[in-house]
Amino acid sequence: MVTVCVTTYNHARWVAQALESILAQRTSFEVEVIVGDDCSTDSTVDVCRAYVERYPGRVRLLEAERNMGMRANYRRTIEAARGEYIAMCDGDDFWCDEQKLQRQVEVLERDAEVGLCYSRSKRFHEGQNDEWVYPRGVMHCDFESLLFENTVDNVTAVARRSLVMQYYAEVRPEEHPEWLTDDQPMWLWVAARSKVVALERVTAAHRLLSESQSQSRDFSRRIAFCDSLMDISMWMDDKVGTGRNIERLERKRMEVALWVLSRDGSTREYVRRWWRDVCRSPRLLLNIAGYGLLAKRWLRKVGIIK
Repeated sequence: MVTVCVTTYNHARWVAQALESILAQRTSFEVEVIVGDDCSTDSTVDVCRAYVERYPGRVRLLEAERNMGMRANYRRTIEAARGEYIAMCDGDDFWCDEQKLQRQVEVLERDAEVGLCYSRSKRFHEGQNDEWVYPRGVMHCDFESLLFENTVDNVTAVARRSLVMQYYAEVRPEEHPEWLTDDQPMWLWVAARSKVVALERVTAAHRLLSESQSQSRDFSRRIAFCDSLMDISMWMDDKVGTGRNIERLERKRMEVALWVLSRDGSTREYVRRWWRDVCRSPRLLLNIAGYGLLAKRWLRKVGIIK
């Protein structure tokens, strides 16, 4: 059996599309769907209840009396799974390949050392006429490459439940409120403990909302999310990796933040962030990107470059 974990919070507009795309899967094995709703204030629960009635025993709904937050909702939904494998699909995303699960489970069944199988996805901004394939380039399957660029789009992932439960027992992500995402540390840990296989096809769609944990018009929130990704990678490299990538990860964290500030922030904010990073890690004083991005900001300000 495969369990598909669907986490929702105010996804009434989209959750039916997510559930329909899961129920349309053509497989040679059983598929159960568990919806974990985090006390939505819209009609998400009503929509999900209707699916429970239509598909008794196949769709289960976990309701909440109070909002527990992304991390707790994510975990309780996964812990309720009964399948040998777990697939992920947030309530505002959907799948677009009816053989997605079949192909991925076949990969996992062929090799017991494979702990995670993922694919490319299509991404789009809600309400905009845009669409692109993610990742655009290489699909990483080794731990060290994933530290620097996580190409595992959560909506495409299928993993062994036993590994996911080991992750929760060993890492205890609830002790890391500074981590602003749950899927990246999970898949990094799995990549450190098992093989990862990437399918060179698009199987799912990831909807990007204007305001979410990872997307925001507020550049300070965007920086905070990117900082969190790098902090997760540094923690993972220190705890389950070799620790030899931390200096490069510190440099990338600094450069991403300064690039955003060079375009959207003030000079004062830029210098403050540069100084904060240098104080935390004095070796970043030698990172020439910090000076180059500031120079580009000034050249852009006076109209020499765009």
